[in-house]
Amino acid sequence: MTPVKWVYSFLRKYRMRMIAGLLMTTGIAVLTIVNPYISGIIVDDVIGSGITGLLPVMIACLLGVTLVKGILRYSSQVMFEICSQGVLYSMRDTVYRKLLEEDFDFYNRNRTGDLMSRQTGDMDAIRHFIAYVIYTVYENVLLLAFALLMIFTVNVKLALCMLLVLPFTALTTYMQSRQVRPAFQRIRERFSSLNTFAQENISGNRVVRAFAREDYEIGKFNVENDAYRDAELNASGIWKKYVPIFEFLSNMLTVVLMVYGGYMVIQGEISMGNLVTVNGYLWMLTVPLRMAGWWINDIHRFTTSAEKIYNTYAQEPSVRTPGRSVERRRLNGDVEFRHVSYQADDADIISDVSFRVKRGQTVGIIGSTGSGKSTVMNLLCRFYDATSGEVLVDGINVRDMDLYDLRDNIGMAMQDVFLFSDTIEGNIAYGRPDCSFEKVKKAAKMADANLFIQKMPDGYDTIVGERGVGLSGGQKQRISLARALLKDPAILILDDTTSAVDMETESYIQKQLKNIQSECTIFVIAYRISSIKDADMILVMDKGRIVEQGTHEELSQAGGYYEAAFRHQYGDFHEGEYHNGKK
Repeated sequence: MTPVKWVYSFLRKYRMRMIAGLLMTTGIAVLTIVNPYISGIIVDDVIGSGITGLLPVMIACLLGVTLVKGILRYSSQVMFEICSQGVLYSMRDTVYRKLLEEDFDFYNRNRTGDLMSRQTGDMDAIRHFIAYVIYTVYENVLLLAFALLMIFTVNVKLALCMLLVLPFTALTTYMQSRQVRPAFQRIRERFSSLNTFAQENISGNRVVRAFAREDYEIGKFNVENDAYRDAELNASGIWKKYVPIFEFLSNMLTVVLMVYGGYMVIQGEISMGNLVTVNGYLWMLTVPLRMAGWWINDIHRFTTSAEKIYNTYAQEPSVRTPGRSVERRRLNGDVEFRHVSYQADDADIISDVSFRVKRGQTVGIIGSTGSGKSTVMNLLCRFYDATSGEVLVDGINVRDMDLYDLRDNIGMAMQDVFLFSDTIEGNIAYGRPDCSFEKVKKAAKMADANLFIQKMPDGYDTIVGERGVGLSGGQKQRISLARALLKDPAILILDDTTSAVDMETESYIQKQLKNIQSECTIFVIAYRISSIKDADMILVMDKGRIVEQGTHEELSQAGGYYEAAFRHQYGDFHEGEYHNGKK
Protein backbone atom coordinates (compact mmCIF):
# COMPACT_ATOMS: atom_id res chain seq x y z
CA MET A 1 0.00 0.00 0.00
CA THR A 2 1.30 3.43 -0.92
CA PRO A 3 1.16 6.31 1.59
CA VAL A 4 -1.49 8.12 -0.47
CA LYS A 5 -3.68 4.99 -0.63
CA TRP A 6 -3.25 4.60 3.12
CA VAL A 7 -4.49 8.15 3.67
CA TYR A 8 -7.40 7.45 1.32
CA SER A 9 -8.39 4.46 3.47
CA PHE A 10 -9.27 6.98 6.21
CA LEU A 11 -10.99 9.29 3.74
CA ARG A 12 -13.12 6.49 2.28
CA LYS A 13 -15.74 6.63 5.04
CA TYR A 14 -16.26 10.32 4.20
CA ARG A 15 -16.40 9.83 0.44
CA MET A 16 -20.09 10.74 0.19
CA ARG A 17 -19.43 14.01 1.98
CA MET A 18 -16.41 14.61 -0.24
CA ILE A 19 -18.46 13.91 -3.37
CA ALA A 20 -21.17 16.26 -2.13
CA GLY A 21 -18.54 18.92 -1.46
CA LEU A 22 -17.01 18.47 -4.92
CA LEU A 23 -20.46 18.67 -6.54
CA MET A 24 -21.11 21.94 -4.74
CA THR A 25 -17.69 23.15 -5.88
CA THR A 26 -18.63 22.19 -9.44
CA GLY A 27 -21.81 24.23 -9.05
CA ILE A 28 -19.78 27.20 -7.86
CA ALA A 29 -17.51 26.94 -10.91
CA VAL A 30 -20.49 26.73 -13.26
CA LEU A 31 -22.20 29.73 -11.66
CA THR A 32 -18.97 31.72 -11.83
CA ILE A 33 -19.17 31.92 -15.62
CA VAL A 34 -22.68 33.41 -15.46
CA ASN A 35 -21.91 36.91 -14.12
CA PRO A 36 -19.31 37.84 -16.78
CA TYR A 37 -21.71 36.63 -19.45
CA ILE A 38 -24.54 38.78 -18.02
CA SER A 39 -22.15 41.75 -17.74
CA GLY A 40 -21.44 41.50 -21.45
CA ILE A 41 -25.17 41.47 -22.22
CA ILE A 42 -25.67 44.57 -20.06
CA VAL A 43 -22.93 46.44 -21.94
CA ASP A 44 -24.16 45.50 -25.42
CA ASP A 45 -27.94 45.39 -25.01
CA VAL A 46 -28.70 47.70 -22.11
CA ILE A 47 -25.99 50.35 -22.39
CA GLY A 48 -25.29 50.02 -26.11
CA SER A 49 -28.77 49.35 -27.50
CA GLY A 50 -30.76 51.06 -24.74
CA ILE A 51 -32.99 48.09 -23.90
CA THR A 52 -33.52 49.17 -20.29
CA GLY A 53 -36.26 46.65 -19.62
CA LEU A 54 -33.60 43.95 -19.32
CA LEU A 55 -31.72 45.77 -16.57
CA PRO A 56 -33.87 44.68 -13.56
CA VAL A 57 -33.81 41.07 -14.77
CA MET A 58 -30.04 41.17 -15.25
CA ILE A 59 -29.43 42.71 -11.83
CA ALA A 60 -31.71 40.11 -10.22
CA CYS A 61 -29.77 37.36 -11.96
CA LEU A 62 -26.45 38.80 -10.76
CA LEU A 63 -27.69 39.01 -7.18
CA GLY A 64 -29.28 35.55 -7.31
CA VAL A 65 -26.14 33.92 -8.67
CA THR A 66 -24.00 35.66 -6.05
CA LEU A 67 -26.33 34.52 -3.25
CA VAL A 68 -26.40 30.89 -4.42
CA LYS A 69 -22.63 30.88 -4.83
CA GLY A 70 -22.22 32.17 -1.27
CA ILE A 71 -24.46 29.43 0.13
CA LEU A 72 -22.67 26.73 -1.86
CA ARG A 73 -19.26 28.11 -0.84
CA TYR A 74 -20.14 28.08 2.84
CA SER A 75 -21.70 24.60 2.68
CA SER A 76 -18.82 23.07 0.75
CA GLN A 77 -16.17 24.48 3.07
CA VAL A 78 -18.04 23.15 6.11
CA MET A 79 -18.26 19.77 4.38
CA PHE A 80 -14.53 19.61 3.64
CA GLU A 81 -13.65 20.80 7.14
CA ILE A 82 -15.79 18.06 8.69
CA CYS A 83 -14.08 15.48 6.49
CA SER A 84 -10.59 16.77 7.32
CA GLN A 85 -11.22 16.79 11.07
CA GLY A 86 -12.73 13.31 10.91
CA VAL A 87 -9.75 11.96 8.97
CA LEU A 88 -7.34 13.68 11.35
CA TYR A 89 -9.07 12.18 14.39
CA SER A 90 -9.17 8.65 12.96
CA MET A 91 -5.61 8.76 11.65
CA ARG A 92 -4.15 10.17 14.85
CA ASP A 93 -6.00 7.55 16.90
CA THR A 94 -4.86 4.72 14.62
CA VAL A 95 -1.23 5.82 14.61
CA TYR A 96 -1.23 6.28 18.39
CA ARG A 97 -2.68 2.81 18.93
CA LYS A 98 0.02 1.40 16.65
CA LEU A 99 2.71 3.24 18.62
CA LEU A 100 1.48 1.53 21.79
CA GLU A 101 1.84 -1.86 20.07
CA GLU A 102 5.45 -1.28 19.01
CA ASP A 103 8.26 -3.09 20.79
CA PHE A 104 11.38 -1.76 22.52
CA ASP A 105 13.44 -2.02 19.31
CA PHE A 106 11.10 0.46 17.62
CA TYR A 107 11.61 3.06 20.34
CA ASN A 108 15.34 2.42 20.33
CA ARG A 109 15.41 3.28 16.62
CA ASN A 110 13.02 6.26 16.65
CA ARG A 111 13.45 9.49 18.54
CA THR A 112 10.61 10.88 20.62
CA GLY A 113 10.69 14.21 18.81
CA ASP A 114 10.31 12.48 15.44
CA LEU A 115 7.27 10.57 16.65
CA MET A 116 5.77 13.76 18.06
CA SER A 117 6.27 15.48 14.69
CA ARG A 118 4.31 12.71 12.98
CA GLN A 119 1.39 13.31 15.34
CA THR A 120 1.46 17.10 15.04
CA GLY A 121 3.01 18.90 12.07
CA ASP A 122 2.68 16.04 9.58
CA MET A 123 -0.90 15.31 10.59
CA ASP A 124 -1.80 18.98 10.19
CA ALA A 125 -0.35 19.00 6.66
CA ILE A 126 -2.74 16.17 5.75
CA ARG A 127 -5.68 17.99 7.37
CA HIS A 128 -4.85 21.16 5.40
CA PHE A 129 -4.71 19.18 2.15
CA ILE A 130 -8.16 17.65 2.69
CA ALA A 131 -9.78 20.80 4.08
CA TYR A 132 -8.42 23.27 1.52
CA VAL A 133 -6.11 22.05 -1.22
CA ILE A 134 -8.39 19.39 -2.74
CA TYR A 135 -11.37 21.63 -3.40
CA THR A 136 -9.26 24.68 -4.26
CA VAL A 137 -7.24 22.88 -6.94
CA TYR A 138 -10.37 21.15 -8.27
CA GLU A 139 -12.31 24.40 -8.44
CA ASN A 140 -9.56 26.34 -10.17
CA VAL A 141 -8.99 23.60 -12.75
CA LEU A 142 -12.71 23.84 -13.55
CA LEU A 143 -12.55 27.64 -13.67
CA LEU A 144 -9.60 27.49 -16.06
CA ALA A 145 -11.37 25.02 -18.34
CA PHE A 146 -14.71 26.84 -18.25
CA ALA A 147 -13.08 30.22 -18.86
CA LEU A 148 -11.21 28.96 -21.93
CA LEU A 149 -14.39 27.32 -23.22
CA MET A 150 -16.39 30.53 -22.81
CA ILE A 151 -13.66 32.63 -24.42
CA PHE A 152 -13.68 30.26 -27.39
CA THR A 153 -17.41 30.88 -27.73
CA VAL A 154 -16.72 34.63 -27.86
CA ASN A 155 -13.79 34.58 -30.29
CA VAL A 156 -11.55 31.69 -31.32
CA LYS A 157 -8.53 33.83 -32.27
CA LEU A 158 -8.52 35.65 -28.94
CA ALA A 159 -8.83 32.32 -27.10
CA LEU A 160 -5.91 30.82 -29.04
CA CYS A 161 -3.72 33.81 -28.19
CA MET A 162 -4.45 33.31 -24.50
CA LEU A 163 -3.93 29.57 -24.83
CA LEU A 164 -0.32 30.14 -25.89
CA VAL A 165 0.57 31.00 -22.29
CA LEU A 166 -0.50 27.62 -20.86
CA PRO A 167 2.42 25.46 -22.16
CA PHE A 168 4.90 27.82 -20.49
CA THR A 169 2.91 27.59 -17.27
CA ALA A 170 2.87 23.79 -17.41
CA LEU A 171 6.64 23.68 -17.99
CA THR A 172 7.29 26.04 -15.09
CA THR A 173 5.04 23.99 -12.82
CA TYR A 174 6.90 20.79 -13.71
CA MET A 175 10.31 22.35 -13.07
CA GLN A 176 9.22 23.73 -9.70
CA SER A 177 7.68 20.41 -8.70
CA ARG A 178 10.97 18.57 -9.26
CA GLN A 179 12.85 20.94 -6.99
CA VAL A 180 10.32 21.53 -4.26
CA ARG A 181 9.77 17.87 -3.27
CA PRO A 182 13.29 17.23 -1.85
CA ALA A 183 13.17 20.68 -0.28
CA PHE A 184 10.07 19.73 1.70
CA GLN A 185 11.66 16.43 2.72
CA ARG A 186 14.59 18.36 4.18
CA ILE A 187 12.20 20.71 5.98
CA ARG A 188 10.35 17.81 7.65
CA GLU A 189 13.65 16.16 8.64
CA ARG A 190 15.04 19.34 10.14
CA PHE A 191 11.76 20.05 11.93
CA SER A 192 11.79 16.56 13.45
CA SER A 193 15.39 17.01 14.57
CA LEU A 194 14.61 20.41 16.11
CA ASN A 195 11.54 18.98 17.84
CA THR A 196 13.58 16.09 19.23
CA PHE A 197 16.28 18.38 20.56
CA ALA A 198 13.77 20.68 22.26
CA GLN A 199 11.90 17.74 23.81
CA GLU A 200 15.08 16.19 25.20
CA ASN A 201 16.32 19.44 26.70
CA ILE A 202 12.98 20.32 28.27
CA SER A 203 12.78 16.84 29.82
CA GLY A 204 16.39 17.05 30.96
CA ASN A 205 16.23 20.64 32.16
CA ARG A 206 17.22 19.71 35.71
CA VAL A 207 20.43 18.07 34.46
CA VAL A 208 21.24 21.08 32.29
CA ARG A 209 20.85 23.43 35.25
CA ALA A 210 22.71 21.12 37.61
CA PHE A 211 25.77 21.23 35.36
CA ALA A 212 25.32 24.91 34.44
CA ARG A 213 25.26 24.01 30.74
CA GLU A 214 22.58 26.47 29.65
CA ASP A 215 24.91 28.31 27.26
CA TYR A 216 26.15 25.04 25.77
CA GLU A 217 22.60 23.78 25.14
CA ILE A 218 21.56 27.15 23.71
CA GLY A 219 24.45 26.87 21.28
CA LYS A 220 23.36 23.39 20.22
CA PHE A 221 19.77 24.56 19.89
CA ASN A 222 20.90 27.44 17.66
CA VAL A 223 22.64 24.94 15.38
CA GLU A 224 19.41 22.94 15.04
CA ASN A 225 17.34 26.09 14.66
CA ASP A 226 19.69 27.45 11.99
CA ALA A 227 19.49 24.17 10.08
CA TYR A 228 15.68 24.33 10.11
CA ARG A 229 15.73 27.99 9.07
CA ASP A 230 18.14 27.21 6.22
CA ALA A 231 15.86 24.41 5.02
CA GLU A 232 12.89 26.77 5.00
CA LEU A 233 14.90 29.49 3.26
CA ASN A 234 16.10 26.98 0.67
CA ALA A 235 12.48 26.13 -0.10
CA SER A 236 11.65 29.84 -0.16
CA GLY A 237 14.46 30.30 -2.67
CA ILE A 238 12.66 27.90 -5.00
CA TRP A 239 9.43 29.85 -4.62
CA LYS A 240 11.33 33.10 -5.14
CA LYS A 241 12.63 31.77 -8.44
CA TYR A 242 9.35 30.46 -9.84
CA VAL A 243 6.60 32.63 -8.35
CA PRO A 244 7.66 35.71 -10.41
CA ILE A 245 7.43 33.54 -13.54
CA PHE A 246 3.87 32.55 -12.67
CA GLU A 247 3.04 36.19 -11.99
CA PHE A 248 4.56 37.25 -15.32
CA LEU A 249 2.64 34.60 -17.26
CA SER A 250 -0.65 35.50 -15.59
CA ASN A 251 -0.11 39.21 -16.28
CA MET A 252 0.69 38.38 -19.90
CA LEU A 253 -2.93 37.28 -20.27
CA THR A 254 -4.03 40.76 -19.22
CA VAL A 255 -1.64 42.30 -21.76
CA VAL A 256 -2.95 40.02 -24.52
CA LEU A 257 -6.55 40.92 -23.70
CA MET A 258 -5.95 44.68 -23.48
CA VAL A 259 -3.75 44.92 -26.58
CA TYR A 260 -5.15 42.30 -28.93
CA GLY A 261 -8.70 42.40 -27.55
CA GLY A 262 -8.77 46.20 -27.77
CA TYR A 263 -7.48 46.01 -31.33
CA MET A 264 -10.27 43.55 -32.25
CA VAL A 265 -12.90 45.90 -30.78
CA ILE A 266 -11.49 48.76 -32.84
CA GLN A 267 -11.56 46.56 -35.94
CA GLY A 268 -15.13 45.53 -35.15
CA GLU A 269 -14.29 41.82 -34.83
CA ILE A 270 -15.81 41.69 -31.33
CA SER A 271 -18.15 44.02 -29.44
CA MET A 272 -17.36 45.99 -26.31
CA GLY A 273 -19.68 43.62 -24.42
CA ASN A 274 -17.60 40.69 -25.64
CA LEU A 275 -14.46 42.36 -24.34
CA VAL A 276 -16.15 42.96 -20.98
CA THR A 277 -17.22 39.29 -20.88
CA VAL A 278 -13.69 38.04 -21.63
CA ASN A 279 -12.27 40.46 -19.08
CA GLY A 280 -14.68 38.94 -16.53
CA TYR A 281 -13.27 35.51 -17.33
CA LEU A 282 -9.71 36.77 -17.17
CA TRP A 283 -9.30 36.29 -13.41
CA MET A 284 -10.46 32.70 -13.85
CA LEU A 285 -7.33 32.22 -15.94
CA THR A 286 -4.88 34.36 -13.98
CA VAL A 287 -5.64 33.02 -10.48
CA PRO A 288 -4.87 29.36 -11.35
CA LEU A 289 -1.69 30.43 -13.13
CA ARG A 290 -0.63 32.70 -10.27
CA MET A 291 -1.37 30.15 -7.54
CA ALA A 292 -0.14 27.01 -9.30
CA GLY A 293 3.25 27.20 -7.58
CA TRP A 294 1.71 27.49 -4.12
CA TRP A 295 -0.61 24.57 -4.71
CA ILE A 296 2.32 22.45 -5.86
CA ASN A 297 4.00 23.30 -2.56
CA ASP A 298 0.92 22.20 -0.61
CA ILE A 299 0.64 18.98 -2.57
CA HIS A 300 4.28 18.07 -1.95
CA ARG A 301 3.95 19.01 1.71
CA PHE A 302 1.04 16.56 1.88
CA THR A 303 2.83 13.71 0.09
CA THR A 304 5.99 14.17 2.18
CA SER A 305 4.03 14.15 5.42
CA ALA A 306 1.95 11.15 4.33
CA GLU A 307 5.13 9.21 3.53
CA LYS A 308 6.69 9.99 6.89
CA ILE A 309 3.58 9.06 8.87
CA TYR A 310 3.02 5.88 6.87
CA ASN A 311 6.65 4.79 7.08
CA THR A 312 6.42 5.11 10.86
CA TYR A 313 3.07 3.34 10.98
CA ALA A 314 4.18 0.52 8.67
CA GLN A 315 7.02 -0.61 10.94
CA GLU A 316 5.81 -3.91 12.35
CA PRO A 317 6.90 -4.99 15.83
CA SER A 318 9.01 -8.13 15.98
CA VAL A 319 7.39 -8.98 19.32
CA ARG A 320 3.68 -9.64 18.96
CA THR A 321 0.97 -12.01 20.13
CA PRO A 322 0.94 -15.16 17.94
CA GLY A 323 -2.10 -16.00 15.86
CA ARG A 324 -3.07 -18.91 18.11
CA SER A 325 -1.89 -17.76 21.50
CA VAL A 326 -2.26 -19.51 24.84
CA GLU A 327 -4.57 -17.43 27.01
CA ARG A 328 -4.15 -17.54 30.78
CA ARG A 329 -5.96 -14.86 32.77
CA ARG A 330 -4.08 -15.84 35.94
CA LEU A 331 -0.61 -17.35 35.96
CA ASN A 332 0.89 -19.48 38.70
CA GLY A 333 4.34 -17.90 38.55
CA ASP A 334 6.72 -20.78 37.77
CA VAL A 335 9.61 -19.48 35.63
CA GLU A 336 12.27 -21.36 33.70
CA PHE A 337 15.05 -20.21 31.37
CA ARG A 338 16.44 -22.96 29.10
CA HIS A 339 19.77 -22.11 27.49
CA VAL A 340 18.59 -18.59 26.63
CA SER A 341 20.77 -16.27 24.57
CA TYR A 342 20.04 -12.82 23.22
CA GLN A 343 21.90 -10.76 20.63
CA ALA A 344 21.40 -7.14 19.59
CA ASP A 345 23.30 -5.44 16.75
CA ASP A 346 25.48 -8.56 16.40
CA ALA A 347 26.61 -8.26 20.01
CA ASP A 348 26.03 -10.98 22.62
CA ILE A 349 24.00 -9.49 25.48
CA ILE A 350 23.32 -12.72 27.38
CA SER A 351 24.56 -16.24 26.58
CA ASP A 352 23.28 -19.66 27.62
CA VAL A 353 21.31 -18.54 30.67
CA SER A 354 19.49 -21.37 32.46
CA PHE A 355 17.66 -21.46 35.79
CA ARG A 356 14.35 -22.58 37.24
CA VAL A 357 12.16 -20.85 39.83
CA LYS A 358 8.98 -22.08 41.47
CA ARG A 359 6.06 -20.02 42.71
CA GLY A 360 6.72 -18.47 46.10
CA GLN A 361 10.48 -18.26 45.66
CA THR A 362 12.55 -15.09 45.70
CA VAL A 363 15.42 -14.77 43.24
CA GLY A 364 18.18 -12.21 43.65
CA ILE A 365 20.21 -11.16 40.62
CA ILE A 366 23.48 -9.31 41.08
CA GLY A 367 26.34 -8.38 38.81
CA SER A 368 28.35 -5.51 37.41
CA THR A 369 26.83 -2.84 35.17
CA GLY A 370 26.06 -4.24 31.73
CA SER A 371 26.19 -7.84 32.84
CA GLY A 372 22.69 -8.54 31.49
CA LYS A 373 20.58 -8.49 34.65
CA SER A 374 17.80 -6.27 33.32
CA THR A 375 17.90 -8.00 29.93
CA VAL A 376 16.97 -11.30 31.60
CA MET A 377 13.86 -9.66 33.03
CA ASN A 378 13.08 -7.95 29.73
CA LEU A 379 13.08 -11.36 28.06
CA LEU A 380 10.78 -12.70 30.78
CA CYS A 381 8.32 -9.84 30.10
CA ARG A 382 8.90 -10.44 26.39
CA PHE A 383 9.94 -6.89 25.69
CA TYR A 384 12.49 -8.64 23.47
CA ASP A 385 12.52 -12.16 22.05
CA ALA A 386 15.38 -14.50 22.87
CA THR A 387 17.70 -15.22 19.97
CA SER A 388 17.90 -18.86 21.05
CA GLY A 389 16.60 -20.99 23.90
CA GLU A 390 13.24 -20.85 25.66
CA VAL A 391 11.71 -18.61 28.33
CA LEU A 392 8.92 -20.53 30.05
CA VAL A 393 6.21 -19.35 32.42
CA ASP A 394 4.12 -22.16 33.94
CA GLY A 395 5.74 -24.45 31.40
CA ILE A 396 4.55 -22.36 28.44
CA ASN A 397 6.94 -20.59 26.09
CA VAL A 398 6.29 -16.85 26.39
CA ARG A 399 6.38 -16.66 22.58
CA ASP A 400 3.16 -18.71 22.54
CA MET A 401 1.36 -16.68 25.19
CA ASP A 402 -1.03 -13.77 24.79
CA LEU A 403 1.11 -10.68 25.44
CA TYR A 404 -1.60 -8.92 27.43
CA ASP A 405 -2.13 -11.94 29.72
CA LEU A 406 1.61 -12.35 30.26
CA ARG A 407 2.33 -8.74 31.14
CA ASP A 408 -0.88 -8.29 33.10
CA ASN A 409 0.40 -10.99 35.47
CA ILE A 410 3.76 -9.27 35.97
CA GLY A 411 4.31 -6.35 38.32
CA MET A 412 7.46 -4.40 37.55
CA ALA A 413 9.16 -1.60 39.43
CA MET A 414 11.66 -0.40 36.88
CA GLN A 415 15.12 0.99 37.43
CA ASP A 416 14.19 4.16 35.54
CA VAL A 417 11.13 5.32 37.49
CA PHE A 418 8.53 7.08 35.38
CA LEU A 419 5.58 8.80 37.04
CA PHE A 420 2.80 10.34 34.98
CA SER A 421 1.51 13.89 35.40
CA ASP A 422 -1.30 12.69 37.62
CA THR A 423 -2.21 12.35 41.29
CA ILE A 424 -0.18 10.05 43.49
CA GLU A 425 -3.24 7.83 43.80
CA GLY A 426 -3.57 7.73 40.00
CA ASN A 427 0.08 6.73 39.62
CA ILE A 428 -0.17 3.93 42.19
CA ALA A 429 -3.45 2.65 40.72
CA TYR A 430 -2.15 2.84 37.13
CA GLY A 431 -2.18 -0.95 36.68
CA ARG A 432 -5.57 -1.35 38.41
CA PRO A 433 -7.46 1.92 37.82
CA ASP A 434 -10.75 0.52 39.12
CA CYS A 435 -9.45 -0.59 42.51
CA SER A 436 -10.62 0.97 45.77
CA PHE A 437 -8.71 3.65 47.65
CA GLU A 438 -8.20 1.21 50.53
CA LYS A 439 -6.19 -1.08 48.24
CA VAL A 440 -4.12 1.88 47.01
CA LYS A 441 -3.35 2.85 50.59
CA LYS A 442 -2.49 -0.74 51.52
CA ALA A 443 0.00 -0.96 48.64
CA ALA A 444 1.50 2.39 49.69
CA LYS A 445 1.92 1.10 53.25
CA MET A 446 3.69 -2.03 52.01
CA ALA A 447 6.08 0.19 50.03
CA ASP A 448 6.55 2.47 53.08
CA ALA A 449 5.13 5.37 51.10
CA ASN A 450 1.97 6.10 53.09
CA LEU A 451 3.59 8.36 55.69
CA PHE A 452 5.32 10.76 53.31
CA ILE A 453 2.26 10.82 51.03
CA GLN A 454 -0.01 11.87 53.90
CA LYS A 455 2.38 14.70 54.77
CA MET A 456 2.07 16.17 51.27
CA PRO A 457 -0.28 19.17 50.76
CA ASP A 458 -3.10 17.17 49.16
CA GLY A 459 -2.13 13.70 50.28
CA TYR A 460 -2.96 11.07 47.70
CA ASP A 461 -4.54 13.77 45.52
CA THR A 462 -1.21 15.60 45.16
CA ILE A 463 -0.30 16.11 41.52
CA VAL A 464 3.22 15.00 40.68
CA GLY A 465 4.92 16.44 37.62
CA GLU A 466 6.27 14.68 34.57
CA ARG A 467 8.73 11.94 35.55
CA GLY A 468 7.88 12.59 39.22
CA VAL A 469 9.41 16.04 39.46
CA GLY A 470 8.92 17.29 43.01
CA LEU A 471 9.64 13.94 44.66
CA SER A 472 12.94 12.57 45.89
CA GLY A 473 14.49 9.52 44.29
CA GLY A 474 13.49 7.32 47.21
CA GLN A 475 9.91 8.61 47.18
CA LYS A 476 9.57 7.91 43.47
CA GLN A 477 10.96 4.41 43.96
CA ARG A 478 8.45 3.66 46.70
CA ILE A 479 5.52 4.92 44.61
CA SER A 480 6.78 2.75 41.74
CA LEU A 481 6.97 -0.24 44.09
CA ALA A 482 3.44 0.43 45.36
CA ARG A 483 2.23 0.56 41.75
CA ALA A 484 3.76 -2.88 41.09
CA LEU A 485 2.41 -4.39 44.33
CA LEU A 486 -1.13 -3.16 43.70
CA LYS A 487 -1.40 -5.34 40.59
CA ASP A 488 -1.30 -8.44 42.82
CA PRO A 489 0.98 -10.02 40.23
CA ALA A 490 1.97 -13.65 39.81
CA ILE A 491 5.52 -12.45 39.12
CA LEU A 492 7.02 -9.38 40.79
CA ILE A 493 10.17 -7.80 39.33
CA LEU A 494 12.10 -5.24 41.36
CA ASP A 495 14.84 -3.71 39.24
CA ASP A 496 17.14 -1.89 41.69
CA THR A 497 14.00 -0.56 43.35
CA THR A 498 15.44 0.28 46.78
CA SER A 499 18.75 1.80 45.71
CA ALA A 500 17.63 5.31 46.74
CA VAL A 501 16.08 4.43 50.12
CA ASP A 502 17.79 4.15 53.48
CA MET A 503 18.62 0.81 55.09
CA GLU A 504 15.75 1.03 57.58
CA THR A 505 13.18 1.57 54.82
CA GLU A 506 14.72 -1.22 52.77
CA SER A 507 14.45 -3.59 55.74
CA TYR A 508 10.80 -2.66 56.22
CA ILE A 509 10.04 -3.26 52.52
CA GLN A 510 11.74 -6.65 52.64
CA LYS A 511 9.59 -7.69 55.58
CA GLN A 512 6.47 -6.67 53.65
CA LEU A 513 7.61 -8.65 50.62
CA LYS A 514 7.96 -11.75 52.75
CA ASN A 515 4.26 -11.48 53.57
CA ILE A 516 3.32 -11.83 49.90
CA GLN A 517 6.14 -14.21 48.95
CA SER A 518 3.87 -17.26 48.99
CA GLU A 519 1.49 -15.56 46.55
CA CYS A 520 3.96 -14.73 43.79
CA THR A 521 7.46 -15.22 42.42
CA ILE A 522 9.80 -12.34 43.19
CA PHE A 523 12.87 -11.27 41.21
CA VAL A 524 15.12 -8.67 42.83
CA ILE A 525 17.85 -7.02 40.77
CA ALA A 526 20.24 -5.14 43.02
CA TYR A 527 23.79 -3.99 43.65
CA ARG A 528 23.48 -4.08 47.43
CA ILE A 529 23.96 -7.44 49.12
CA SER A 530 21.41 -6.42 51.76
CA SER A 531 18.67 -6.38 49.11
CA ILE A 532 19.11 -10.03 48.07
CA LYS A 533 20.86 -11.86 50.95
CA ASP A 534 17.61 -13.50 52.08
CA ALA A 535 16.63 -14.69 48.59
CA ASP A 536 15.98 -18.39 48.02
CA MET A 537 18.33 -18.31 45.04
CA ILE A 538 20.93 -15.76 43.98
CA LEU A 539 22.19 -15.49 40.41
CA VAL A 540 25.51 -13.74 39.81
CA MET A 541 25.90 -12.47 36.25
CA ASP A 542 28.99 -11.36 34.40
CA LYS A 543 29.29 -10.55 30.70
CA GLY A 544 25.85 -11.96 29.98
CA ARG A 545 26.39 -15.30 31.71
CA ILE A 546 25.42 -16.78 35.06
CA VAL A 547 28.78 -17.33 36.70
CA GLU A 548 27.52 -18.20 40.19
CA GLN A 549 24.28 -19.58 41.54
CA GLY A 550 23.18 -20.46 45.05
CA THR A 551 22.11 -19.08 48.42
CA HIS A 552 23.79 -16.27 50.33
CA GLU A 553 25.58 -18.72 52.65
CA GLU A 554 26.86 -20.77 49.71
CA LEU A 555 28.04 -17.86 47.58
CA SER A 556 29.61 -15.85 50.41
CA GLN A 557 32.10 -18.69 50.88
CA ALA A 558 32.60 -19.59 47.21
CA GLY A 559 35.48 -17.20 46.60
CA GLY A 560 33.89 -15.57 43.55
CA TYR A 561 32.29 -12.26 42.56
CA TYR A 562 29.61 -12.48 45.23
CA GLU A 563 32.09 -12.98 48.07
CA ALA A 564 34.19 -10.08 46.77
CA ALA A 565 31.11 -7.83 46.65
CA PHE A 566 30.14 -9.01 50.13
CA ARG A 567 33.59 -8.18 51.57
CA HIS A 568 33.57 -4.81 49.83
CA GLN A 569 30.17 -3.83 51.25
CA TYR A 570 30.40 -5.34 54.76
CA GLY A 571 34.04 -5.99 55.55
CA ASP A 572 35.52 -8.94 57.44
CA PHE A 573 33.81 -8.14 60.75
CA HIS A 574 30.28 -8.18 59.36
CA GLU A 575 31.12 -11.20 57.23
CA GLY A 576 32.03 -13.09 60.36
CA GLU A 577 28.75 -12.13 61.97
CA TYR A 578 26.81 -13.44 59.00
CA HIS A 579 28.74 -16.69 59.00
CA ASN A 580 28.10 -17.15 62.73
CA GLY A 581 24.36 -16.78 62.16
CA LYS A 582 24.01 -13.58 64.21
CA LYS A 583 22.29 -11.79 61.35
